[in-house]
Amino acid sequence: MRLRLDLFPKWAGLFLIMGLALAGCTSAGISNSQWQQYKSRFITSEGRVIDTGNGNISHSEGQGIGMLLAASMDDRPAFDNLWQWTRSNLQVRGDHLFRWRRRPGVATQREDPNNATDGDILIAWALLEGFRRWSSPSLKQEALLILGDIKRRLIRRWRQQPVLLPGERGFEHDGGLTINLSYWIFPALKRFAREDPDPIWRQLTESGLKLLAQARFGRWQLPPDWLELKDQPALSSRHDPVFGYNAIRIPLYLAWAGYLEPGRFGPYLAFWKHTDDFMPAWTNLDNNCIDSYDAPPGFKAVHALIRVQVKKQWWRRLPSVSDDNNYYSASLTLLSKLALLQGQT
Repeated sequence: MRLRLDLFPKWAGLFLIMGLALAGCTSAGISNSQWQQYKSRFITSEGRVIDTGNGNISHSEGQGIGMLLAASMDDRPAFDNLWQWTRSNLQVRGDHLFRWRRRPGVATQREDPNNATDGDILIAWALLEGFRRWSSPSLKQEALLILGDIKRRLIRRWRQQPVLLPGERGFEHDGGLTINLSYWIFPALKRFAREDPDPIWRQLTESGLKLLAQARFGRWQLPPDWLELKDQPALSSRHDPVFGYNAIRIPLYLAWAGYLEPGRFGPYLAFWKHTDDFMPAWTNLDNNCIDSYDAPPGFKAVHALIRVQVKKQWWRRLPSVSDDNNYYSASLTLLSKLALLQGQT
């Protein structure tokens, strides 16, 4: 059936055309072709996600992202393959958490036994998404076991509020803590609160939002990749004082969870607006220096997501995964698309 625009007032026809055009411009969701490209580039036949920008290692973060994407695409064979490799190669600590890294050609006993809390959270979240997608109770049971060990091993108290250790070992020192605010994966914490009645997940969400309001440094008042908690939140003395490859995930997770108050995103948008000809990947929060190279497409996907979700700039188009051969950047692109889709439904 054809639409008879001559039967509508001129302004109504104009808005209809604009609405139809803009609906496709945000590129919400992940197409099957993009998912197939991602799998062919970064996931081996045995279910190992390869970090192409980091010596082709595999880690719990990558496995969790792969499983989350597979669940969103209703790709049960890929999901099961990823989960089997993850269990066999990373869930080998003697608890339900995961070794953070596995290098090609290195025996398991020679690998660092420490975990990475963001990887544990992503895997547990992916298992719950798999449970919701395929009604498989065993996936939920496995997720709850991981959540139990996160609660037992990875949560500390700072100023009467719970905070996440980035890993079980190495982040408590001299009466202080080192944390990574990008490990507060807010949409996952929301999901955990629905599946587990323990109030800790709501409390962690509140602590993360509070710390983000306090941890603002440098010209643009941005959160750092790594934060030190002693008397006050401070830039970590053990890491470069930058907003960069870790903290780029913070606005992604805020938007994904629906925490869209404009004030939360002002610092990020001000920083990204600072340069017209390129988007820097990082800034040093001590001296305000910025990266002289253009950020990868995945960073621009996060920027576009914020522009769409917060600024309502519906004409913004997220990059395609075909634009990038880097695992981390391509992952940010697909996660941003998934966040945009789930934010619109």
